[in-house]
Amino acid sequence: MARTLRNRLESRLLIRFLQSPTLFASCFTTSRSLQTLGYEEVRSSGDRKYESTALILHGLLGSGRNWRSFSRSLASSLSASSASDWKMILVDLRNHGRSTEVEGLNPPHDLVNSAKDLADLVKANGWNWPDVVIGHSLGGKVALQFMESCARGDYGESASPPKQLWVLDSVPGEVKAEQSDGEVEKILHTLQSLPSPIPSRKWLVDHMVELGFSRSLSEWIGSNLKRSGDSETWAFNLDGAVQMFNAFRETSYWSLLENPPKETEISFVIAEKSDRWDHDTTKRLETIANQRQNFSEGKVATHLLRNSGHWVHTDNPKGLLEIVSPNFLSTHK
Repeated sequence: MARTLRNRLESRLLIRFLQSPTLFASCFTTSRSLQTLGYEEVRSSGDRKYESTALILHGLLGSGRNWRSFSRSLASSLSASSASDWKMILVDLRNHGRSTEVEGLNPPHDLVNSAKDLADLVKANGWNWPDVVIGHSLGGKVALQFMESCARGDYGESASPPKQLWVLDSVPGEVKAEQSDGEVEKILHTLQSLPSPIPSRKWLVDHMVELGFSRSLSEWIGSNLKRSGDSETWAFNLDGAVQMFNAFRETSYWSLLENPPKETEISFVIAEKSDRWDHDTTKRLETIANQRQNFSEGKVATHLLRNSGHWVHTDNPKGLLEIVSPNFLSTHK
């Protein structure tokens, strides 16, 4: 009798597990090695074979969950237009999201180690090397470093560079000191000046609005709080994130764009209303793109996203999908 009851209970738990995508993602993530990044999967269908994989990398102070909606839309769009379905891996970079609590992700918190974390995640799970990597802002430069390290053999002979990168509103070169008075810098400075712990999410949102930040941005920042007793703490490691941002500003990938690996494509999406780009940077990138139009020799491309600021996945997700989906890797196959 006890065995029958136990079997029924286990059966109900298994059904609940399989029917809950959120629960599945959470359990699948926490079953990983403590030395690898947190992540979750987005798939367009539950019963088709997944031959292609894309890694999705968020920006500074974000997490993989910020890209759930866009990733689902992209996976669905590709499923309708491609012979093979795509599996999207939404990664939490070190010092962000669920990876904040992962042991072993030691300093320095730079782009080289952030990219190596991705390689370690692939190896630990026995995955094929990703076909595509999509990175926004900070994640865009981590993607560039990942391609460069793969091509250089830093991850071993089995590693192969992704066939395509999507770098979303991320400047490929160094960010000069005189260009560092933008929105991100102001946000970091504000967060470093806040009391710890934060009194409440409402207090934070109201405080940031009073300081001149938009309510939508303030609410997004507030979404990165988590309850700790009677107060709120950050879901990211702020000191580590600041170190990553400093590495972002100090690192340049112009040499990679001038000599990309063969049979790869690096596509940049430039947001029309973004404050990240100056005329010289845009012109230099467009010049390289005009010279690098052959996929077999290593291609570089640029796309302009209209009616969007830096936060491309929230400002104009439909426009972003209309750029990415028809130009995705599947069109080269």
